[in-house]
Parts: sequence; structure tokens; C-alpha cells
Amino acid sequence: MLLLLVRHGDTALTSKQLVGRTPGVHLDDRGRAQAAGLPARLEGLPVTSIISSPLDRAVETATPLAEARGLEVTQEAGLLEVDYGDWTGKAYKELRRTDLWKRVQVLPADARFPGGEAMREAQARIAGALERICAASPGTEGVVAVSHSDMIKAAVAHLLGLHLDLFQRLVVSPASVTALWVGEGQPRLLRLNDTGTMQDLRPPRRRRGGRRGAEN
Repeated sequence: MLLLLVRHGDTALTSKQLVGRTPGVHLDDRGRAQAAGLPARLEGLPVTSIISSPLDRAVETATPLAEARGLEVTQEAGLLEVDYGDWTGKAYKELRRTDLWKRVQVLPADARFPGGEAMREAQARIAGALERICAASPGTEGVVAVSHSDMIKAAVAHLLGLHLDLFQRLVVSPASVTALWVGEGQPRLLRLNDTGTMQDLRPPRRRRGGRRGAEN
């Protein structure tokens, strides 16, 4: 089976705020354009099932592809964003100053978000969801699963046998497609963070104080 893990498109809060499971966060104009372009990017691929995290921004990303293929979007709670607990809704610039932030960047496997999930729990959740999705689709040629950055990174780490402490070495950009071949034998990584463009490789804008970078 071809398993395509798609991150939702951009929102107005992308790279500004840790949105987490906040309801009512929708794609912005850029995100809607990214979602609209997904059918063309996946043209010719054998997609016969589309599963999505229940959050608005994920369902909105999945919908144009589903409409183009004449399929329904099935919502799966196992694909939900990490439960960031008390961190939900806080600005990245605030979170970067915490000790836990630094730990999550280097040793996330044993980290737990205050009032929320541990990263190990989130990884086990999406691993179980993908296992159910694949098991429920015998003979299916291709499945699209629309989820979130940390969840997709954790899933890829699980499928490839990478320790969870290494998952921050992976990058999953908005509207990116990560493709794996799963089924008999070991999973094979075919594409990672494919955005259909090279623009995401441009150096990020320099922040005040000489630092570079922005959160996805």
C-alpha cells in the first residue's frame, strides 16, 4: 500500500502560535491554495481512501482531493494533533524561553506537555491509527492520511525504526506529502516533506538578535 501522510496547509497562525487542538482554526488564503493544488500534485497516484484528523484545518486540506477523486473524507481521532495541554494557544516566542521547550527539541521521548500528552503517547496513538487504517483497507492501493507536523514526524520515526529522540531531525512543512510503501516486509520511505516546490528551502527570515528560523 502507498501511504501518503499529508500535513494540513497554512493558517494565519502558522509559525506564530502553537495552535494545537484549538477549534475553529481554518486555512488562510495560502493554505486554501495549497489544498486546491493537492489533486494535481497527486494526479495518477492510486488514492482510494482519504482519512483526516478531525481538526478544521486538516479536513479543509483533505476536501479538495476528496472531491476531485469522488471520495468521502473519513475522520480519525488518532490523527489528531498532539495534546499540548497548557501550551495550547501560546506564542512560540514565549515557549522558546522555557526549559521544557529545550528538552523537547533534544530529548523529546520522555517529555510530557503540562496538562497534555507525552510525546510517546502521541506517537503510539498515530501508530495505532495508521495500523488500523491499513488493516481496514485490504487490497487498497493508496491511502492519504492528513495530520499535523509533530504527529507525522512521530509516525515516520515509528515506521522507520528511529528513536523518538531523533524525530526533531525530520522536517514536515505545511501541505507537504510524505510517502511510504507499507505492507509486506519493512516500510520504505519514498518521499519526505515533498512540497512540490523548492521555495521552502529558501533561508528563513532573520529574526531580531541575528537568529534565523520560524516554526512550521
